[in-house]
Amino acid sequence: MGIDGGALRALLARVRSGRLPVERAAAILGRRAIEELGFARIDHDREWRQGHPEVVYAPGKTPARAAALAKRIAARAGRLLVTRVDDAQARAIRRAVPRARFFREARAVALLPRGRGRPGIAIVTAGTSDLPVAEEARVTCRMMGHEPELIADVGVAGLHRLLAHAGALRAARVIVVAAGMEGALPSVVGGLVAAPVVAVPTSVGYGAGAGGIAPLLAMLNSCAANVCCVNIDDGFGAGVVASLINAGGGAGANG
Repeated sequence: MGIDGGALRALLARVRSGRLPVERAAAILGRRAIEELGFARIDHDREWRQGHPEVVYAPGKTPARAAALAKRIAARAGRLLVTRVDDAQARAIRRAVPRARFFREARAVALLPRGRGRPGIAIVTAGTSDLPVAEEARVTCRMMGHEPELIADVGVAGLHRLLAHAGALRAARVIVVAAGMEGALPSVVGGLVAAPVVAVPTSVGYGAGAGGIAPLLAMLNSCAANVCCVNIDDGFGAGVVASLINAGGGAGANG
């Protein structure tokens, strides 16, 4: 499979800026973009196109297949993220990639880059029930080379808890806010800061919340103009968006 002109120019720009070593670029140009496993096709060039290697969504995959995908991605990219894993999948993946860690609350297995990541991201939750989604966002950010700050359980039912963290919120370049129930917290945060706010509606709440539909609609209708919204419980998507913003707006900014 050939490399199109736009992708080649982006690759060469990263080499010229010093963000990508010449040897790594040569390896990218000399390899096949797609690895065939029979049951799946791994897009290894996603890393330099988009700033992160292909991420494995575990539901529907047998433990053996999830582990096979994880092993090949980790071997080529040196980092890994498998989302929404169960215990059996996590055990199989960790046997295949011994350095990977199981982040139980995030429901993810990840092989993270060495060293501390780039600061600038705050991840905020309305309540402790929103933590699994927030932790998925946090592991995603860390896999992409960032080190987010978690500010948990600061929902609008006790607004003083949020205001106690106003300094940290204003210092962030981008903020992820996970909330269920009426989904009011992203709008409140948006009104306090100049940074982009990535709202994540969660399926937390009583019956009228309709499994996250109520906070989704509230966030889409936010009166704070700096608020954007991802899908219900989509901590992974929020983490990717926040990481790209924190890196400077595109895959080419990721080292």
